[in-house]
Amino acid sequence: MSLDFAISWEVFEIIWINLLLSGDNAILIALACRQLPVRQRRWGVFLGALGGIVLRIAFTLVIVQLMTIPYLKIVGAALLLIVAVKLLIDETEHSDVKAKPNLWSAVGAIIMADAVMSLDNVIAIAAAARGSTTLIVFGLLLSVPIVMFGAGALLKVLERFPLLVWAGAGLLGWVAGDMAAADPALPTYVHVTDHGTLELGLSIAGCALVLVIAFVVAIYRQWREDQRA
Repeated sequence: MSLDFAISWEVFEIIWINLLLSGDNAILIALACRQLPVRQRRWGVFLGALGGIVLRIAFTLVIVQLMTIPYLKIVGAALLLIVAVKLLIDETEHSDVKAKPNLWSAVGAIIMADAVMSLDNVIAIAAAARGSTTLIVFGLLLSVPIVMFGAGALLKVLERFPLLVWAGAGLLGWVAGDMAAADPALPTYVHVTDHGTLELGLSIAGCALVLVIAFVVAIYRQWREDQRA
């Protein structure tokens, strides 16, 4: 794999993961700003999204540093697998998000909620960037205008083509496996002669695990609904 392709793939991973996991944040922004005048609403969306991205960059850089500690990448990979499965099987409600009466209260609410909601996003981006600060900043900044101006269209596309969500969840599983393979504690328990083979194997396993678990849960839920009918 050439260096240019590897970098392009990592940037693609960061942008796609950020967009996929920012659906809740986009809905939050829309709900928090819905009672503002049109001009203030635009500023609320812009400042809220920008503040959230700045916080996300800062949190991600901290996570990248922490990931050098043995076992933390394995823990992060496990959390990422859970996030990927929940992406497919959860239905999140946003009716409790209150509209804010003025610009700065809306911006503050967006940033605070984004900080609370973004742990999954931060772990996923840190894994996809493979420790590169440049890729983290570049990928997140590049996704800012898409999140701000295209979030509504993105959500409609994902609703119309649910296979894209499954593909995104599979990508998260892939990144989780890749992340686990890079944990410095792994050689203590696994004799690694070819790290590339191990990385590929764990990536495929992570992707398959997410899709199989989500598929089984979907089948079970459908069976429960049929039993109730």
